Amino acid sequence: MASTHPPSLDRLGEELGIELTDPEAIRQAFVHSSYFNENPTSAAGHNERLEFLGDAVVGLIVSRLLYERYPDEHEGFLTARRAALVNRDALAGLALELGLHRYLLLGRGEADAGGATRPSLLAGTFEAVAGAVYLAEGLERTRAWLRTLFAERLDLRGEDDEPPKSAKSRLQEWSQRQRHMRPHYQVLSTSGPPHDQRFTVAAVVGGEQLAVGEGSSRQRAEERAAEVALGILDGPPS
Repeated sequence: MASTHPPSLDRLGEELGIELTDPEAIRQAFVHSSYFNENPTSAAGHNERLEFLGDAVVGLIVSRLLYERYPDEHEGFLTARRAALVNRDALAGLALELGLHRYLLLGRGEADAGGATRPSLLAGTFEAVAGAVYLAEGLERTRAWLRTLFAERLDLRGEDDEPPKSAKSRLQEWSQRQRHMRPHYQVLSTSGPPHDQRFTVAAVVGGEQLAVGEGSSRQRAEERAAEVALGILDGPPS
């Protein structure tokens, strides 16, 4: 349960899994606005600015971890996986695992209303801590900490946790199941200057052109062509 009195931060680094050079620099991350409003002289401020910063820090670092972990996956897969890792409930779960709720400083009304169990408040606390760690310890140490924290979560852990498959993967499954062959993608044209090219690509199965897609890269154009093809294949019969 959160306290209305400042807790000791002596073991915070151990519980977070990072060696903090200055644990006190993290204290503001636990100061909820309700506590600060009731005790304006007891803290330098509340944690909402740190929450704002931490949201960006966590998003950036997790994005890079996914980019490195899945070098062959497309943008949609990475976006879905990131959303699964850094959504409110996921971050609230991390906050509970790390015991951050025990350090929270809440106003009496918020504490009595069970604020320390609210997922949005817990997720915000985790982001605020990440922001404070980034300011106090720097980007590289923050990245190493979050890499360890998210290591197991980066991998898929079962059907319910699996991000949606790419359109190209689904078209390949359909093609192998229905035609016993793999699709291939043919570049029909490119246009525009080198720094702003547009690709037009056809999805082809067994010599049959199923659909055409456009994109700012060949990969995006192929993904779009696969999406269009699946829309045609899954559409209602004429």
